[in-house]
Order: sequence, then C-alpha cells, then structure tokens
Amino acid sequence: MLSHTRLDVNGTVRRLIGTRKVSFASAEKAAVLTGMMIGGVTPFGLPSGLPIYVDQLVFDCVSVVVGDGSRWQKLRIAPSVFHSVAGLEAVEGRSKLST
Repeated sequence: MLSHTRLDVNGTVRRLIGTRKVSFASAEKAAVLTGMMIGGVTPFGLPSGLPIYVDQLVFDCVSVVVGDGSRWQKLRIAPSVFHSVAGLEAVEGRSKLST
C-alpha cells in the first residue's frame, strides 16, 4: 500500500483473507515467518505459501520504495517489477486514503 493511505484491516483485509479477526504479527513472529526484520519486509524472496497482496493504487505510481529485508536500506523500483513476484495479487480497495 502507499504511505499516504491506511490499511483497512477490519474491513477489506479481514474479508480478503476470510476470517473474523485480524491482527498484526509481532516483530519476532514476522521475522520467523519472513526471515526479515519489521520495517524492511519486502515481497521479494518471501517463503512460498505466504500470500502477498498489493493495493492496486501502487501500480499507478512511477516508482515505489520497498524494504530490502533489513531496516537500513530500501529499494526504489518500478511497480511493474511486482508482476514477477510469484503469488502476488493486486487488490482493489485494500486501503483507504488518510484524512
């Protein structure tokens, strides 16, 4: 999602993954699941089987900044690069514009 939007966890995301309750993983759990640090998790190189959802608004950008697996570096990429990520799904309405 884009930095100026907020994640609609209790609405869109909950319905997307088909559950009644959604919460964020702790930093420790996220590191175990992804092999990456919170603040640097990137859709590239994630273990197979983890769903990856990208807000459709991202594809309207010229470039986006994503984590590189650590907290210390980021990557600027063209959103079209996401099309090479296996299992990635673009989703409409996943976020809401911040007010």
